[in-house]
Amino acid sequence: MSTAPRPYEDDRDRDRDAEGRARNQRPRDGLGRPLPYGAEGVARQPEGVVRTPGESLAEAQELLDTGRPFHAHEVFEDAWKSGPEEERGLWQGMAQLAVGLTHAARGNATGGARLLLRGAAAVSAWTEETGRPRPYGIRVPELIDWARTLAEELAREQRPVEADTRAPRLRESQEGSGTGA
Repeated sequence: MSTAPRPYEDDRDRDRDAEGRARNQRPRDGLGRPLPYGAEGVARQPEGVVRTPGESLAEAQELLDTGRPFHAHEVFEDAWKSGPEEERGLWQGMAQLAVGLTHAARGNATGGARLLLRGAAAVSAWTEETGRPRPYGIRVPELIDWARTLAEELAREQRPVEADTRAPRLRESQEGSGTGA
């Protein structure tokens, strides 16, 4: 029997919460990659937070602007899980865009491009042509263009991008966002 200390907060064999759901307590870097136990990581986004759409967008924008698209994806994931069913596709698409940027920054050009295009397709259901224009001030056409342009660049150049400088601007009313859309 091993006497090495377990990495979990208590003496459990697996990293699970009280309801039995998997919870990874390993520290993570700014792009969500696991670090060795005991390493200094960045603060994790709390899960299951119910925010207004405006709060979700503002928090995600701040995370994108600081080069943490993986964490922005978690904010969008909370929005799709807690929001109205008819908006689920919008928030899933926003999460896919954030994860696409995450993969692009990690150097996974192929996966990043695929997720960016998948996210662009999902949010395209909220354009003027579909009769669901710009929910919550989201710059849907610009996000679609940003995602397609970045996906093309990734396919062509096959190299990582800087997440903070390539972050899109999510809404018209937000200043100081990255140089993306």
